[in-house]
Amino acid sequence: MENNTEAEHCCSTDSERRSHHSDKVKANLVTRLNRIEGQIRGVKGMIEKDTYCDDVLNQIAAIQSALNGVGKLLLEGHMKSCVIERIQSGEHEVVDELLTTIQKLMK
Repeated sequence: MENNTEAEHCCSTDSERRSHHSDKVKANLVTRLNRIEGQIRGVKGMIEKDTYCDDVLNQIAAIQSALNGVGKLLLEGHMKSCVIERIQSGEHEVVDELLTTIQKLMK
């Protein structure tokens, strides 16, 4: 079992990169994603029941907002741990990787 300082950091090996979130952060992310999953099932049901389009669109906007919240939490953790660690170890290409990811998130 990892200690708390290791559990909140990303690490990379030559063959794969992995993220290690604390149990608290992971539980928070999973709870949020479970809620989003339920919202998506709800929207599917709304469409199947021919619910008024504006009501469905408002639910889709809420889902997008919730997904953005998950993305913001992951991005914050990534920048505070993975990115800093990689820059400190001389892997400056992580900045370009991060910029590409931010551009995708902002579409």
